[in-house]
Amino acid sequence: MLKAYKNLSPKTRLGFGIAVLAWGGAGLYLSDRAEEKYKPTVEEKAAVDKYVPKVHVVDRS
Repeated sequence: MLKAYKNLSPKTRLGFGIAVLAWGGAGLYLSDRAEEKYKPTVEEKAAVDKYVPKVHVVDRS
């Protein structure tokens, strides 16, 4: 895969790099907006909390 990338022309590699950075930036931006838009309901939170492990502190002295 690296060999195929190195065989590309410098302009193509630059374009590919910019496209990857733009894709990552769009993902970061859109994931925050999607998280704000799709908040879990109280029932969904309760269902998830049922499976989250509980931690109990034990005094060893």
